[in-house]
Amino acid sequence: MAGVVLVHGLYHRPEHFALVVEGLQAAGVDVVVPELHRGSLRVDTAAVQAVVDELAEPPLVLGHSYGGSVITGLRGARHLVYLAAFVPDLQESAASLGGSSPGLQAAVVREPDGSTRLHSGRATDVLYADCPQHLAAWAVALLRTQTSGCGRGVPEHHRWKHTPSTYVVCAQDRAIDPDLQRMMAARCDTVCEWQTGHSSFIGRPELIVDLVQDLLYASNTSGRAVGGIPTIR
Repeated sequence: MAGVVLVHGLYHRPEHFALVVEGLQAAGVDVVVPELHRGSLRVDTAAVQAVVDELAEPPLVLGHSYGGSVITGLRGARHLVYLAAFVPDLQESAASLGGSSPGLQAAVVREPDGSTRLHSGRATDVLYADCPQHLAAWAVALLRTQTSGCGRGVPEHHRWKHTPSTYVVCAQDRAIDPDLQRMMAARCDTVCEWQTGHSSFIGRPELIVDLVQDLLYASNTSGRAVGGIPTIR
């Protein structure tokens, strides 16, 4: 079975995917979670591309939130999964598509050096409101500062136009408007909708584990439709 690359969003770390990684590894799936926060969308994309290029087989690549902008520019993926993520087209960035919700904008704290961080209490409400309290506290403690400008980056390539893709709409999301997600989801081949908040990798990691396994199985089975994924179109 091909491997999986998980790409986190702004303010997050690879460790935020720990529960998903644990579930996939238990199922025998090899997983890599690159570190972003390298200063720009171009450099973040290059870092993930280097990981993809090192793998023996084309991987399934999942991007969350800003991670969608990153995976849009990748070559060599067998399937792209956008989890409450941005799907930019020509000359579009996450910011120009609508960016963050008013609630997420209110959680942003600007530092003197131009970087930003998230206010812990507001981040809990916007990102992890539907997650178990102890996991939400753990996730907030992991959040890190972010260099400004990444959300305004425009991908150099738009691989969702040539690579099989799936969009997961998180219908209870308080960070990215679900209606904006549905608009972007129309650009992908397959769409499913979950009644979760922005961070299902914390609150419902089993949903991601099951989806990834279904997609990997489907991509290895000629002519077989992706099973267990309720589409909304």
